[in-house]
Amino acid sequence: MKTLQPAILPAPFGRYSHGVASERLLVTSGQLALAGDGTIPEGVTAQAELCFANIRAILAEAGADFSHVLRFNAFVTERAHMADYMAVRDRLVADLPVKPASTLMIVSGFTRPEFLVEVEATALLP
Repeated sequence: MKTLQPAILPAPFGRYSHGVASERLLVTSGQLALAGDGTIPEGVTAQAELCFANIRAILAEAGADFSHVLRFNAFVTERAHMADYMAVRDRLVADLPVKPASTLMIVSGFTRPEFLVEVEATALLP
């Protein structure tokens, strides 16, 4: 197994990896909208875009991209955030011939109240 820790991402909050890859499978930890400089963008759309950018960086470190994603799991803090999150996800997978499976859950919150969305991915490596 290989740890995936892209330099553009901030260090994990604890003793875990941003991503782990085996010979064929890659899984990411849930990615919150935390930029490399420690800032958190406002709004669900901006946060979802950053979550997916972080996932893109983890995938790239293993030689993969969104076309290799089998499943996205996402979490938002309010039902009102679902449409904005889904619009970002749908735009990013629009051109893929096979769309990833996807689950979206509503949760009561994250480690900091500013976080509105978290996304994780499972991918099959090329």
